[in-house]
Amino acid sequence: MEEEKAFKTAAEIRKEKKLAKKLLKRKRIEESGGVRPRPIKAAVAPDPKPTADKELNNSAAQTKKTILKENKLKKNKYANDKGKRRFGRVMESVPNTNKPRYSTLSIAVPGSVLLNCQTRELQTQLVGQIARACAIYMVDEVIVFDDQLGGDSAKSQKALSFMAKILQYMECPQYLRRNFFPMHHDLQFAGLLCPLDAPHHVRVGERSKFREGVVLGEDKCSSGSEGKSFVNIGVRQPVEIDRQLPAGIRCTVELEPSAYSKPRGIKGKVVSPAAPREHDGTYWGYTTRLAKGIGAVFEECPFPGGKYDLKIGTSERGDITVEDSKFSLPRYKHCLVVFGGVAGIEECVDADESLGLHGDDSRSLFDLWVNTCPFQGSRTIRTEEAVMISLARLRPFVAKNVESKDAAPKQRQQKIPVEVEFSDDASSEESSSEE
Repeated sequence: MEEEKAFKTAAEIRKEKKLAKKLLKRKRIEESGGVRPRPIKAAVAPDPKPTADKELNNSAAQTKKTILKENKLKKNKYANDKGKRRFGRVMESVPNTNKPRYSTLSIAVPGSVLLNCQTRELQTQLVGQIARACAIYMVDEVIVFDDQLGGDSAKSQKALSFMAKILQYMECPQYLRRNFFPMHHDLQFAGLLCPLDAPHHVRVGERSKFREGVVLGEDKCSSGSEGKSFVNIGVRQPVEIDRQLPAGIRCTVELEPSAYSKPRGIKGKVVSPAAPREHDGTYWGYTTRLAKGIGAVFEECPFPGGKYDLKIGTSERGDITVEDSKFSLPRYKHCLVVFGGVAGIEECVDADESLGLHGDDSRSLFDLWVNTCPFQGSRTIRTEEAVMISLARLRPFVAKNVESKDAAPKQRQQKIPVEVEFSDDASSEESSSEE
């Protein structure tokens, strides 16, 4: 009790001292006319005879400051000059050829590649690598097929649906994901995925000619013209389109550049998802479909004509390589590149009873049987690695098919130089006004 009383007494003493200091300070302020008095620093007389050591130290310090200042200016010399400094900057827009592209590129991968991943996190990252490769090399369709080599059919089906869901999630623009992808355990590690940053994943303030959107219900938008719907395209207000569509579906909307400046009543036109590609060659993402087997990959082509006119099989036992001086791709409308699983395409063909082919006869299914990585240093190449390698090696040959006379009539267009703009934003994360 005595220690507690002594402690309280000491606390009271400190409180009284603090209060006394405040009263004294207030009195001094009142005496000085309401202005807080500042202590005047005494002028220090300069040393009449500076020593040689002091002069040397002052000179060295001054030289060091000058060097640091010059280095800083040199470092930031081109910080705001887009024409001179490009390194470390991020592209504001994807380089475009400004030429219509009527041909398509599809790839087929087996869902069983996920069965080699021990955790759901590794499976998510594997699918993310494939999706990134598809965006970089402008793949228009991804087919996930069941190679029937997984053993347990239930696990194989789960792997197929999981891969398809992650592929669709990554392709979907960020401001639309809440509408199409509710909370699901398959998307547990979706936050670890690197964004595609494709042209249809528009950023804040970007005035794109085309935008992806979702049709809104009548309860989520104001009444507009009869027979027309409103679409959320990631801008400040819903856009009225030229037709009536069921609520909840995804569509591509074409806008005039001046529409972004209107305070209200923005109007757009619904177009085909292929319109950006056929307009000026802008890559507009990929579609995803499932196939029951490798045979269904060829039979269920969704493009006009219903078939792929160029089918490429990738195998380490290919009869031609991309390094061959005579290697080239024939003109095509729809190209399909098929990848095998751990055991290769031959095992997939042998397991599909609908084809009625032996694994050794897999070559007969394709127009080209290609080895895209000859003289490999490893005994095996994983499927996600084969996708990146093959698309990279085939890209120069695919690019030559952009102006295909067989695909569509050639249009005379003025050649516009490709200008790549860069931004100071260090992050390449996608953003939108709706996220």
